[in-house]
Order: sequence, then C-alpha cells, then structure tokens
Amino acid sequence: MRAPDFWQRDGMPARLLSPVAAVYAWAGARRLARGQPERAAVPVICIGNIVAGRAGKTPVTIALAQRLRAAHRHPHILTRGYGGTEVGPRVVDLVRHDAARVGDEALLLAEVAPTWVARCRPEGAAAAVSMAADVILMDDGFQNPSLAKDLSLVVVDGATGFGNRRVIPAGPCREPVAVGLARADAMVVIGEDRTGVAALAAGKPVLAARLVPGPEAVALRGRAVVAFAGIGRPGKFFATLDEIGARPLACHAFPDHHPYARRDIETLLAEAGSAPLVTTAKDAVRLPADLRQRVTVLTVGLQWADEPALDRLLAGVLG
Repeated sequence: MRAPDFWQRDGMPARLLSPVAAVYAWAGARRLARGQPERAAVPVICIGNIVAGRAGKTPVTIALAQRLRAAHRHPHILTRGYGGTEVGPRVVDLVRHDAARVGDEALLLAEVAPTWVARCRPEGAAAAVSMAADVILMDDGFQNPSLAKDLSLVVVDGATGFGNRRVIPAGPCREPVAVGLARADAMVVIGEDRTGVAALAAGKPVLAARLVPGPEAVALRGRAVVAFAGIGRPGKFFATLDEIGARPLACHAFPDHHPYARRDIETLLAEAGSAPLVTTAKDAVRLPADLRQRVTVLTVGLQWADEPALDRLLAGVLG
C-alpha cells in the first residue's frame, strides 16, 4: 500500500477519521495492557517504530548485527516475515527461500546474521537460543507484547518524523506518539531531523545516524539511469540517485513490498535501453531470479554519528 498524503499534515481527512483512530489506539493499548510477555534466555533488543513502515528499521537492524558480530557476539535476528507466507519459526535459507515465502526484509537480514521468521515471537526466540544465539535483534514488534524486551529502540525518519502525529487511519502512527516513546529506551533518528522529533525524546538517548550509498555509487556517477523502487518512500531512493550524481531519465514508484512480475521488469528494461536500470537491495530480492543480473542495485549502509554512545547503550544490556 502507499501511504496517503494527508498522513503528513493535519487537515480535514485526518480530523474526520479521528474517531476511528481513537478506537484503533484503544484496541492497541488494551492488547499491550493484557499481554503477558515471555522472557527469552538471552537479551532481546527490539528495533521498532511508531509509524507504519518507512522509518528505516531494516538498515538499523543490519548495522546492529554487524556491530555485534564485530564484537564477537552471536546475534540472531527475529522477524515476522512481512509479505511472506511462512509462519515459522523457521531460519531463513538464502538458497531455498524467496520473498514470497519469507518476505523481502528477511532475505536482506539473513545476509548478515541468522534470521528467524516467526509469527509467534517467543517461539522464534526459543528457536534462536537453541541454535546458539547470545542476543536477539527483534526487527519490528515494538507494539507486540508477547516477548519481553531488554532494550527498545524507536527508529524515526528525520525527514518525515511522525507525520501528522495521528493514529491510523487518521495518520501514520500505530499508537499515540507520547505513549510509544514512554515505553522506548532510546530513539534513533535517521537523516537530518527536519520535524523536531528529537525534542520529543523527553531526556532519553537520541542516536543520530545517516544512510550512505554503497560502492556501486561510483559507477553510477554522471550516468543516465532509469530508476524504480517499491519501498515505503520511493522518493528517498530517487533523491539518493541525484545526490550521488546519477542522472535519472525516469523514476517509477511502486507500492511497498510490490511483488514484481516479469512484465514489470521487462517493460522497464525496454525503457532503459542501454542505460542502467537501478533499484534498491530490498526491491532486488523481489525480482524474477533470471532478470536480477540485468538490474543494477544501489545498496546503502548506516553511519552512526556517535558510535561510543551506541556502544554504551548496548553495554547496558549486554554487559
């Protein structure tokens, strides 16, 4: 789905939907209040958000997994596998599994650490521990009360923040902002904080980070390209192409998690002609397997503004 434009501003559509939003918020609060979280045998770090998608949880989870592995820890990643059919708990196999089965994000996460798809989070955590995990990174699940969290990070896109700060369907928030932040241990703001979200952290740590283009950017500089993306904010990817010096001839936005059909990619390849057809890593895993080599993938990485602050936060949980 594509987020409605009015989620970024407080106008008449948002106000008309506010009674429905109140019911949604009440139901979520009731679910959290009635939950009886199970505790895993190892620390659980939740990388969540308050808005519905588009915050940048996956790059943060990948960056944390890489950092923990560099510190000789054995992190396993736990995800619901959004967009896939797998119920789990099942460890992701990059050879046998595809996005239709485990979801696109799970495939990206599995490239950096063992990743478990589990609709039931406690069962997924137990499976990870049985396979020698000494810390669990829970991708999403901030509003899921089934598994106890030792550290909860709320990820926020600095450009869009919490939108109009209203709850679904009147806005992009899964719960009232103040309620969610009260449960969080820290906030991660990705990119320039243009909406003042850091001021809402109420004294809790705020970790600044930014996405940096991968090594593919060098080869794209100065080249005419055709771009496409089916992510939460396609425009963010297209802006990145401008920033690295590529020259987009056309930019095609698809819905988030769009399952690309062969005709989608063949049409785009024909339009691009001799120019590179460029997309994101998250989109690439949803392409027909035999067409992936014909599409250029621009990866991104996460760069922390204050790495010692991050390490202190992690040390408080991991010792």
